[in-house]
Amino acid sequence: MNWKSRLLRLARIVVLNPLVYKAYEKALWYQIKDGIRPEHIGLILDGNRRWASKHAMLPWIGHQVGADKVEDLLEWCLDLKVKAITLYVFSTENFSRPSEEVDEIMKIAEEKLGEVLRDERIRRNKVHIKAIGRISSLPESVQRLIREAEESTKEYDNFYLNVAIAYGGRAEIVDATRKIAEEVCQGRLTAEQIDEGTIEEYLYTSDLPKSDPDIVIRTSGEERLSGFLLWQSAYSELCFQDVYWPDFRRLDLWRAIRTYQRRQRRFGK
Repeated sequence: MNWKSRLLRLARIVVLNPLVYKAYEKALWYQIKDGIRPEHIGLILDGNRRWASKHAMLPWIGHQVGADKVEDLLEWCLDLKVKAITLYVFSTENFSRPSEEVDEIMKIAEEKLGEVLRDERIRRNKVHIKAIGRISSLPESVQRLIREAEESTKEYDNFYLNVAIAYGGRAEIVDATRKIAEEVCQGRLTAEQIDEGTIEEYLYTSDLPKSDPDIVIRTSGEERLSGFLLWQSAYSELCFQDVYWPDFRRLDLWRAIRTYQRRQRRFGK
């Protein structure tokens, strides 16, 4: 039996036997508990539609289950004392999907934002909420709830929950460039003054205490960033996991953190 067959066999045992799963989870925890934790985790929540297709369900059912999974993720990250998480939930390109699917996603966004406003964990843990992206392109009802969530948590600074919605990395850089060009035209900035720091001041993430994620995790098995935090992730560790987002477990988060702890981060030095 080759090593791939052995791994598959072990994976089946772990899935089928809760006791083995628990034992593996405990062993994994002891591997990461004393290591350096990432301060900022970026997550590309991918695979909702494929999960729904796999279970013979409509696409937006996958989005609903995936949105529910975010509640678990928040709890796991709070337990780990991860300072910030940025979730890629809806890209600018996603607007090109069938209108019925986009409408259902916006309804889910409304529902979840409403729940956030009532969630005691947000207040108890002082979680600062921010949406990044071309927010003006969203339905007014979603924009209103975003404003309410941001306003009600603006003084919190223990943890940060950033939601990339109607977001695109290229769009972010274009928008920053336009603002910088306006500053130059108005005489408030010269071309010689523009450097990396200047650009960062005009990105959607400019007011975050740590805009660059230490690690970016993408679910579903796809191995690309798809425009997520293109500027900010220049030196982020990348971790691609072969699990659809609705099936993401605490174990998968811990595995990603173990991957992060095993990397040697030199930032080009």
